[in-house]
Amino acid sequence: MHELAITQSLFDVVLQQAEKAKAKKVEEITLVIGELTGVVIDSVQFYIDLMSKNTIAEGAKVIFKSIPATVKCRTCGKTSALTPFDYVCPHCGSTSLEVISGKELIVESIEVT
Repeated sequence: MHELAITQSLFDVVLQQAEKAKAKKVEEITLVIGELTGVVIDSVQFYIDLMSKNTIAEGAKVIFKSIPATVKCRTCGKTSALTPFDYVCPHCGSTSLEVISGKELIVESIEVT
């Protein structure tokens, strides 16, 4: 259920930026969501559809960019995809990993008229 609060925050950013731009209509919203956020994209879409009713963002196309989880090994320095429930470097077996992507939650762009 945390998608409601997250979506509200993202949607607030969209409306604030649209207002700053003196937009009449929000045509498209691009959201970047990392795999490790646990955010369910279908839920975000549902809440945006609900929140946008009777606003300048009603009917806006929402594009989702999913960012995979990647890690860098602090031992060998190699980068690899993070496999769920397998937090071990596939190159050297170390468990000393640093997350380098997958935690993003960003309004990347807003197209307005």
